[in-house]
Amino acid sequence: MAVRTEYLKGMALCLTAAVAWGVSFPVMGLALQRMDPFNFTAFRYGAAAAIMLAILCYKEGGAALRLRGERYVLAWALGSCGFCGYGFFIFHGQQLAGQSGALSASAMIATTPMLTLLLNWAIRRKRPSAVAFGCIGLSFFGVLLVVSGGAPGSLLRQGVGGDSAAFLLLGAASWALYTLGASFFPAWSGYRYSAITTGLGLATILVSDLALQTLGYIPRPALSVLPALLPYLGYMVLVAGVLAVLCWNLGNKIITPTNGVLFLDVVPLTAFAVEALAGTPITPGQLAGAACTAAALVLNNLYQRRSQAA
Repeated sequence: MAVRTEYLKGMALCLTAAVAWGVSFPVMGLALQRMDPFNFTAFRYGAAAAIMLAILCYKEGGAALRLRGERYVLAWALGSCGFCGYGFFIFHGQQLAGQSGALSASAMIATTPMLTLLLNWAIRRKRPSAVAFGCIGLSFFGVLLVVSGGAPGSLLRQGVGGDSAAFLLLGAASWALYTLGASFFPAWSGYRYSAITTGLGLATILVSDLALQTLGYIPRPALSVLPALLPYLGYMVLVAGVLAVLCWNLGNKIITPTNGVLFLDVVPLTAFAVEALAGTPITPGQLAGAACTAAALVLNNLYQRRSQAA
């Protein structure tokens, strides 16, 4: 009973993170009208890193910040992927996609479970089960039905060009690698993995952002726009940044990354729900897609519980 309760807790944490990230894409669609994704990411994770590190000190003491004798280079690389790579690539791709960017970017997140499965297979030489592939395939198909209005082929006609798709895929791959990387730090708590990787990843964000400004690819941020950005920064820092990342890493610590990533298919469903609340009509095909994704999550959960009991 205790194991089942803990597993359900892990699922709830991952679901909370996925819903928070689903809302973040429409929020970012509004923020990107006022600031480029690179400077926005620097502001966002500058604040999020400070809060994460403060939470870690409160939960585990100042000693948790010391990395002597630990794999800090790997932690920096994973933090750079998870926060610089994801933040830059996924939201730049969303910006390039234009009006359909929020749904297109959130739909690309649905590739993360498959990417994680393949990366885990490549790194650990552990072939995933046919059931795992089947659940991910069913879930991804459901997501495509939802974000396309029941006609997956229409996604190709929504203005998502090759450049946009490439950046979105790189962003999804960056998050898949970051999520899988937590398994290389089994002794670290979810709080420590979140805070240390965010702090180290921030260094890469700031250096990269400064380099892009110096080379003239992006403008220096105008501080005059910050008051208008505060509502979006508030959500992206406190909810999509601190709360969601902590829930994600704590949840995956319980149910493992290969199971947790399936919840990322809730991200585009949430983004779509936000758009629907704004007045977008829901079609029967989209309802069928949501049912497919929900069924995949339930089937994967039942399979994992049966495997643990065996």
